[in-house]
Amino acid sequence: VRRLLVDVTEEVHPHGTVYERGRFALADNTLDVAIVEIGVGNPRAAAEAERAITHFSPQVALFVGVAGGLKDVAIGDVVASSKVYGYESGKEAATFQPRPDVGESTYAITQRARAEARRDDWRALAGGTSAKVLVGPLAAGEKVVANFASEIVTFLRQQYGDALAVEMEGRGFLAAAHACPGVEALVVRGISDLIDGKADADRAGTQALASTNAA
Repeated sequence: VRRLLVDVTEEVHPHGTVYERGRFALADNTLDVAIVEIGVGNPRAAAEAERAITHFSPQVALFVGVAGGLKDVAIGDVVASSKVYGYESGKEAATFQPRPDVGESTYAITQRARAEARRDDWRALAGGTSAKVLVGPLAAGEKVVANFASEIVTFLRQQYGDALAVEMEGRGFLAAAHACPGVEALVVRGISDLIDGKADADRAGTQALASTNAA
């Protein structure tokens, strides 16, 4: 995202968070964009999102990153969230009983994502990629999922069968955005791996590819 901005300056929150702020020029408008890199996990994403939204009072908040593909996606594809499942919410009994925790992206920006997915002008910014864009559910938890035969993947396919990809921050981000009226919120993920062979995919540069497409 930073590479797409011009006139970037640093802005430090009173509590120490370091943001970068720049401009993104469109044909008929210029967007004022603030970005911050955070760590891993839904709780951290929630805390940082609430801080940033409170500090900047933005019209739009986006969580942009990478994810592991579960279904209907290829490496380099982009998924914009219609909703995000917090898949670790539930009751631990003889077997785990899920109690779905679902965060929805705001309506207007989901509609905008569907419209942009039908356009091709973004591809030039990503170096002419042929990747496709899907708008659909994501699943978010606190674990790195690195084996397609794992219990977690089996669980996700059984309980959240429409989830296109799995990640670790989107549910916390949407929870924070929901508590801040007036901001349009969306998670945008580039597919960097298909769960199996994650390390090999990373070495092949797929994280950079997925990040570029998501941005």
